[in-house]
Amino acid sequence: MRGPHNIWRLVRTGATLERAGAMRHLLDAVEAPRMVRIAARTLALPFRWLGYRGDPSVPPLTRALTALGPAYIKFGQILSTRPDVVGDELADQLKVLQDKLPPFPRSEAKRMIEQELGISVDEVFSDFSEPVAAASIAQVHKATLRKTGQDVAVKVLRPGIHKAFRKDIDAFYFAARTIEFLSPASRRLRPMDVIEHFAGVVWGELDLRLESSSASEFAVNTEQDEGFVLPKVNWDLSGRHVMTLGWAEGIGAGDLEALDAAGHDRKELALRVLQLFLRHALRDGLFHGDMHQGNLKIAPNGDIIAYDFGIMGRIDEYTRRVYAEILFGFIRRDYRRVAEVHFEAGYVPADRDVDEFARALRAVGEPIFGMDASHISMGRLLSYLFEVTERFGMETRTELILLQRTMVVVEGVARSLDPHMNIWKAAQPVVEDYIKDSMGPRAIARDLIQTARVFARFGPRLPQLAEAALIRSTNPEPVQRRARIRPALGWMALGAAIALAATSVLTIFW
Repeated sequence: MRGPHNIWRLVRTGATLERAGAMRHLLDAVEAPRMVRIAARTLALPFRWLGYRGDPSVPPLTRALTALGPAYIKFGQILSTRPDVVGDELADQLKVLQDKLPPFPRSEAKRMIEQELGISVDEVFSDFSEPVAAASIAQVHKATLRKTGQDVAVKVLRPGIHKAFRKDIDAFYFAARTIEFLSPASRRLRPMDVIEHFAGVVWGELDLRLESSSASEFAVNTEQDEGFVLPKVNWDLSGRHVMTLGWAEGIGAGDLEALDAAGHDRKELALRVLQLFLRHALRDGLFHGDMHQGNLKIAPNGDIIAYDFGIMGRIDEYTRRVYAEILFGFIRRDYRRVAEVHFEAGYVPADRDVDEFARALRAVGEPIFGMDASHISMGRLLSYLFEVTERFGMETRTELILLQRTMVVVEGVARSLDPHMNIWKAAQPVVEDYIKDSMGPRAIARDLIQTARVFARFGPRLPQLAEAALIRSTNPEPVQRRARIRPALGWMALGAAIALAATSVLTIFW
C-alpha cells in the first residue's frame, strides 16, 4: 500500500494544519527557514478546505494533530515535553495529548474486555469506572476486583486503532521514499529505516501482551532502584487488547502546582528522573521509551511511579559502552576522545579527519559548559550538530533512534520540574559509575567468563570440527581454498586457547 495514493493523505495533513491555523505555529516551533515557511504556506493554502475541521474549542496545533490521528498525536506528545523548543504556552497546550484525549464509551471498553478475556466484567469487578485517562492508543479505567477489593487500572486499546496506524505509517513510508528521491543528500539520514523502526515500535505497542511482558522484565531490573516503583501486572486479566495493572496513586508529573502544594522537592525529582533513565539505559540496556509527564506519577512518599510500557528501548552492551564513552568525553570536555570513539564505532567514515571532527565537536559542546541551562537553545544546538554530522557523512544510527528521542523527552520532563537543571552535571555520576563498572578489570573478567560460556557450549564439537577441517585441507584442492582453511584452523586454535584461559578465570573468580 506504499503507493502514490498516499499523496492524498499528505495533502490532507498540510490542509488540516492550515485550516486549524496550526501551520504557522508549527513552523515557528521548529524555527523553519523563511523559504520553507513560504513554500509550506503557499502549497497548503489552496487545499485548506480539504483539511479536517477538528474540535474548534481546543488550540490550533492540538486541534490539528488530534484530527489527523494517532501517529500525529505521538509527535505532539514529544513537543509537549520541550518548552525550551516550542515555548511554554504551546507546550502547555499540547499536554492534553498525553492522557486527556476524547475517550470512547465505557460500554465499548467492557464489550472488548469480555470478548478478549472471555469473562463477565460485572462478575470480576465490583466497580468499573468511566475512563480516567485517554491517550492516542488506549484508555484506562479504574476498577475494583470483586474477590480481593484491590484497585486496578484496566487499559483497553482503542477500537480500530490498528487500521488507523496502518494508514498513517503507510503515508509516512511514501513521504520517506519521496524525500529520498527528491533529496539525495537526505539518504544519509536513512528516512526509510527511520520509518521502519518507528513502525516496529508502534506495532509492538499495539499488542498489550508484549507490554505486560516488558513491564514484568522492567520491574525485575529496577526492583532495587530507590525512589522508583512500578505497578504489578495482573496476568490473569491481561491479553492482546487488554492489560490490567495495580492502581498507581499519585500526582501527575506535569501538575507542578499540585507537586508544590504537596511539598515535593521538584529539583530532586528532576535529578532523579534523568539519572534513573540513564541508569536503566546504561546498566540494564532496557529503558522506558515513552517517559513523558503523562506516564509518570509522584507517590505521596515521593517515589516516582512509571507506567505505560508499550514503548521500551533495548541497546546491546557494546553500544552502551560506546554511548557512555561519548557522554563521558563530552562531560570531561575531551573532544578528541569523543571523535575517536565515533571513528572506532564506525559512526563516521574512516576517510574523514579525526582532528577536524574533534574541532567541530568542541564547537558543539563548549557552549553548554558554564551556562545556565535555561539559556541554552536546544533547537540551535541540535541544528548545528546536524550540520556537523552532515559535513562528516555520519549516517543515522537506527539502533539509537529511540534512545535519542527518549533522551530528549526525559530532558524535557526534568527541565519542566527544574528549568535551571544542567543535564551534563546531572548525568556525570551515573556515566562515571558505568564507565568504572564496564571498562575496568572486573568488566574484562566478566567478558572472559561470557566467552568461556559460549565456547563451553561448542566444546564437545571442537574435536570433530578440527578433524573435518584437517581432512578437507589435505585433499587436492585449489590453493585459494586451502588458504581459507588454514586461517580457520588458526582461529579455532585461538578459540580453544581463549576458552581454556577463560575457564581458568571462571574457576578462580566465579
